[in-house]
Amino acid sequence: MKEADARAITVNARSNLAFTRLCLPKGRRKDMESFYAFCRVVDDIADEPGFTFDQRMDMLGEWKEGLVNGFYEPNLLQNEIVNLKEKYNILPELFIEIIKGMEMDVCGTEYETFDDLKGYCYRVASVVGLICLKIFDANDPKSKNYAVNLGYALQLTNIIRDVGEDYKNGRVYIPSEDLESHDLSKEDLISSANSCDFINLMKLLADRAEYHFKEAEMNICEEDYVSLKAARCMGRIYYLILKKIRKGGYKVFEKRYRISGLRKIMVLLGY
Repeated sequence: MKEADARAITVNARSNLAFTRLCLPKGRRKDMESFYAFCRVVDDIADEPGFTFDQRMDMLGEWKEGLVNGFYEPNLLQNEIVNLKEKYNILPELFIEIIKGMEMDVCGTEYETFDDLKGYCYRVASVVGLICLKIFDANDPKSKNYAVNLGYALQLTNIIRDVGEDYKNGRVYIPSEDLESHDLSKEDLISSANSCDFINLMKLLADRAEYHFKEAEMNICEEDYVSLKAARCMGRIYYLILKKIRKGGYKVFEKRYRISGLRKIMVLLGY
C-alpha cells in the first residue's frame, strides 16, 4: 500500500472516531490522528477491493511482525505508530489484537454465539478504546471497564446499522443462534427484513448494545471524566444513532442511519 499520511487519512475520513478527536489538546490530537490512521489502514487492508486473500494476510502480517520485532523499511505511519507505542508505553499486543480482528474479517469468520461475536467486538472496538485511554491520559483502573463496555456498545450499534451493507458484501455478523431462535437464516435475511421476526432480532441486538452503553456509563469515574471527553462524545453520538435506528423501525436494508454534522457539533459543545 502507498505510504500513509495520518493527518490526510483522518481529515478525509467521515468517521465519528476521527470527528471526536477535536475534543483533544493539540499534541494528543496529533497522536490520535496517527492511531486513527492505523485503524483505517488495517481496516482498508481487510475491506478494500483489489487484493487477494494472501495479499491481505501478508500485509496484516507485516504490521504484526513490525510491531513486535521492528519494521524492515518503515513508512511514515509505521514510524508514527512505533513512536506512539513507546511514548505511551502501549503493549504491542493491543495493536496486534486489532489486526487479528481484521484477519477475522478477511477469513470471513462467522459467529455461532453472542459470546463468539463479543470476542470479535473486543478486538476491533474495545481494544481501540483501551489504546485511546493511553492517548487521552485516562489512568483510573475503572476506565478500562468503561472502554471495554463502550467498545461493545459501539460495535454492536455498527453491526445493527450496517446489516444491509454487510449482507451485500457477503458478511453476516449476527450470531447463528440468534438467527435460529428467530426462525431466520443468513440466506433469507434480506427477504425477511420487514418481518416481525427480523424486527425482534434487531431489538435483541439493540437491547444488548444499550446494556453495554449503560455499563460503560456506570464505569465513568470522576478522576478521568475530563480526560474521557472524546470517548463520552463518541458514546453519545452512537447512542443517538441507536435511538434513531429504533425510532426508524430498523429499516437497515433500506438506509444507513446517521446523525447530522450539526448534531455532532452540538454533542461536542454539550460535553
